[in-house]
Amino acid sequence: MAKGKNKGKRLTKKQLSEMLQTLFHQNPNETFTIKQIFRILHLDTHPTKMLAMDILEDMSWDDFLSKPAEHSYRLNLQGQVAEGIFIRKANGKNSFLADGSDKPVFVAERNSMFALNGDRVKVTMMARREKHIKEAMVTEIIRRAHDQVVGRLQVERDFAFLIPDGNLFVHDIFIPKKKLKGGKTDDKAVVKITQWPSKESKNIVGEVLDVLGKIGENNAEMHAILAQYGLPYKYPKNVEEAANKIDPGITPQEIARREDFRDVTTFTIDPKDAKDYDDALSIRRLSPKLYEVGVHIADVSHYVKEGSIIDKEAQKRATSVYLVDRTIPMLPERLCNFICSLRPDEEKLCYSVIFVLDGEANIKDWHLAHTVIKSNRRFAYEEVQEILEKNGVKEGTGEPAPAKKSYDGEYAWELVTLDALAKELRKKRFKNGSVKFDREELHFDVDEKGKPTRAYFKKSKDANKLIEEFMLLANRQVAESIGKVKRGEKAKTLPYRIHDQPDPTKLERLREFITHFGYKVKTTGSKEEISKSLNKLMDDVNGKREQNVIESVALRAMMKAKYSVFNIGHYGLAFDYYTHFTSPIRRYPDTMVHRLLTRYQEGGRSANRDHYEELCEHSSDMEQIAQNAERDSIKYKMVEFMADFIGDEFDAHISGITAFGIYAEIDENHCEGMIPLHDLDDDYYDFDERNYQLVGRRRHNKYMLGDPIRIKVAKANIEKRQLDFTIAD
Repeated sequence: MAKGKNKGKRLTKKQLSEMLQTLFHQNPNETFTIKQIFRILHLDTHPTKMLAMDILEDMSWDDFLSKPAEHSYRLNLQGQVAEGIFIRKANGKNSFLADGSDKPVFVAERNSMFALNGDRVKVTMMARREKHIKEAMVTEIIRRAHDQVVGRLQVERDFAFLIPDGNLFVHDIFIPKKKLKGGKTDDKAVVKITQWPSKESKNIVGEVLDVLGKIGENNAEMHAILAQYGLPYKYPKNVEEAANKIDPGITPQEIARREDFRDVTTFTIDPKDAKDYDDALSIRRLSPKLYEVGVHIADVSHYVKEGSIIDKEAQKRATSVYLVDRTIPMLPERLCNFICSLRPDEEKLCYSVIFVLDGEANIKDWHLAHTVIKSNRRFAYEEVQEILEKNGVKEGTGEPAPAKKSYDGEYAWELVTLDALAKELRKKRFKNGSVKFDREELHFDVDEKGKPTRAYFKKSKDANKLIEEFMLLANRQVAESIGKVKRGEKAKTLPYRIHDQPDPTKLERLREFITHFGYKVKTTGSKEEISKSLNKLMDDVNGKREQNVIESVALRAMMKAKYSVFNIGHYGLAFDYYTHFTSPIRRYPDTMVHRLLTRYQEGGRSANRDHYEELCEHSSDMEQIAQNAERDSIKYKMVEFMADFIGDEFDAHISGITAFGIYAEIDENHCEGMIPLHDLDDDYYDFDERNYQLVGRRRHNKYMLGDPIRIKVAKANIEKRQLDFTIAD
């Protein structure tokens, strides 16, 4: 500190506390006597010295400082230093998540060392007696998560800088003009950071890697979302060239070593705009009460060899990414949309699970086989739904269609029979404790320029559930075939899809919350009792105005599903063994499972568990990143769509409550915006986090989750992906 800086200046307790904290954090291994502290901080007056001594004693009592000797202090490093992940927020409320903890600790911007979201950092804890708020100070950035930033270029006469998307930096990024790569003002650009802030300079310096286009242009904005998450927005040419060299032909020798299903009725059922058909179903009657059902999955691992250039790229991506208006595939287009895709009237190689089922969908026999198929028809979900309804299926009843002598529509008997079997499987699954979550999803129709023309929500119908049940059955069966071994035997390595039990604290909060609406849920007891109670709650709220918000709170109590070779079962599905086998075109874990199953069928030894656990962790991480990008693309299109409705009023309901405002979701299109707290000017409102509500101090008005509300669209900031509402008069 500069000499005399504090002379003649009356310091508050807060100012002096911060000065002392900074002194000890900057010198974590030093011991200071009281006299040294007075001298370093230039504390000359008796009242200031006495205040400093009181604060030092408080810090010692709080275990923030230790006392190696009388009248001397040092930073108490035991329990004060931690490593973990830095979480950066646009509003400056950054936090730190220590390894093995799920409780974030606040990090003020001044204590962040310019750490970025996802950076691995070392912190020291800053114990504070005032309000018992725990804070952390970043002392070291161990590993940067990303060195690339996306934003808008601003080019001046003598210099240029990037304004990052999402306000994630306090400062803009300086760019030397010779490093602009042709970028101009208001271009979206990807910038690589070449110089991080230091004690000598607070500047962040970078160079342009790629110019994506003008802000507001659809392609530029979608590519910016991908680049922001470190996801690729174009395919490497050398990988595409390798895919172009693959021979799609199927030799007679290859057919001879496979089971031949080319003459069995087989079809695919997918979204109407899908191009990568990675699963097909076949069915034939074996006897009046027995059916053979084949779940046929594209044999990607036949074409994509482990360790090849295509495989390395797929492993890195780990998943396809689905934005509103495009798919960024895991595999090159030639593979995912042509060679591997189970297109109608083309012979295709598959890896199949063949079931023999009775009329109640009990498994009488099954086996796993490499097959060759020839799909008879490509169905869209809507076409199948129409055929089911034509033949007596009543949507939403969960009951099979009545038996008929004649059926109306192409492959109608096959579809109606599969639907009846799927309903039996579904009924058993829920009886065994599988949790019901039928969430509506926001979708957009977009024009040729990518502009959204309609917002609507989709809910799964019987056609979707038909496919879902047979995929779940195949995934469960192949997982059981490896994981379920006799007592004393060790299961071979396999990536499982695991899902832990709900967080007890969040379940309790759900129970407390739903009592406001007159509902109950069990939070203690066996897994089966809790899941059945959750299912009853989902049935009870179905069709009610509070349905969406209660489902959202219930979902928050659930843990995230992930991949691991260490099986703990899948709570949400109530399966003891579950994996992902059915989508190798768009998920890398499915390809891993295919390879291991083939290896074990051929008598191979168990694979290296540590290696596959690493791949599982990477796949789980990439899945989460892809979901975040998908959500951002939906948010962008939502704001773009609502920009045409500024000043219009809508019926809505409160979908979220925070300390800084209310989130409201429009009933007719599910678009969500925020009513800032400062716009609620009829009273001063306090945030009651426990009960998800805002409460007025004077008039005691309440805003609660699920409440109906009339809103007016106030602002639609496309660049910030921010939609603001006000309460309509």
